[in-house]
Amino acid sequence: MKFTANQIAEILDGEIDGNENTEVYKLSKIEEGEEGSLTFLSNPKYTSFLYSTKASIVIVNKGFVVENKIETTLIKVEDAYASFSKLLEYYNEVKLNKIGIEKPTHISDTVKIGENLYLGAFSYVSNNVILGDNVKIYPNVFIGDNVTIGSNTTIFAGAKIYSETVIGENCAIHSGAIIGADGFGFAPSADGVYNKIPQIGNVIIEDNVDIGAATTIDRATLGSTIIRKGVKLDNQIQVAHNVEIGKNTVIAAQTGIAGSTKIGENCMIGGQVGIVGHITIGDNVRIQAQSGISRNIKANDVIQGTPAIGYSDYNKSYVYFKKLPELVAKLNSLEKELKELKDLK
Repeated sequence: MKFTANQIAEILDGEIDGNENTEVYKLSKIEEGEEGSLTFLSNPKYTSFLYSTKASIVIVNKGFVVENKIETTLIKVEDAYASFSKLLEYYNEVKLNKIGIEKPTHISDTVKIGENLYLGAFSYVSNNVILGDNVKIYPNVFIGDNVTIGSNTTIFAGAKIYSETVIGENCAIHSGAIIGADGFGFAPSADGVYNKIPQIGNVIIEDNVDIGAATTIDRATLGSTIIRKGVKLDNQIQVAHNVEIGKNTVIAAQTGIAGSTKIGENCMIGGQVGIVGHITIGDNVRIQAQSGISRNIKANDVIQGTPAIGYSDYNKSYVYFKKLPELVAKLNSLEKELKELKDLK
């Protein structure tokens, strides 16, 4: 896809300084710019690259003053960083704007399809599925019986959506994600054998949720595992049965959340955090990476460690931990001096 400086300026409501017919067809960093590429300058530390870049178009702030000769066309905007982000979003929408049903695919006769569906090759759509408008389903996706997928949601290649799952509007489910597999429910018998407990609930994902690649969200034993509006889950996260994650919470990769735990709104959880089951984490909680959470956490806490403690307490404790050999040596020396004083008596 090619865009002219004039087209880009219209999208960003910007002013052109240079040739309005300059064309670009790819994006680049300013220091790696080459002919035909578009980039931006917002951080003053990178200003020197403006005078050496080969990029054809550079987005800059309106207040930027050119001090040396340049060979690139400028588009001046109120906020170069925000405008470049907007352009990335626009570019992504254009790139992903696929429509139509590829072959071979399987679509049950009972499926209800909205407008502008894209269904990639080798996908399987089961009975009584409801697909909203502008849904994009990439190749090799499986969608089980009675699934509902809201408008403008994208399911990327290789994702698996088990039966009864409900997915809202404007969601993104990335490659390899598995939504609605059985929760880890087994009951031990007297002879030590573990018997499976049927998992007959479902998963509900509300609007504007992003689910990262290879993330798994288990169906509830009874009721629903619920991911609220605006939640963003990174890659390779495990969400167990009957978990509820509050709106606008973000969770980084490799975190594991055990069953029936409730996480509040607007939380930030770092990578490789382990959270036990049947606890409650309040709103606006911050959990640092690799922490182990084994108790309820009240709203607005910032915690770290395994088992996790208050963030400031952890940092203070860590100072002493690093000095532990030195402190032990001092303690041994004091004990020796004390013993010598006692022997003198």
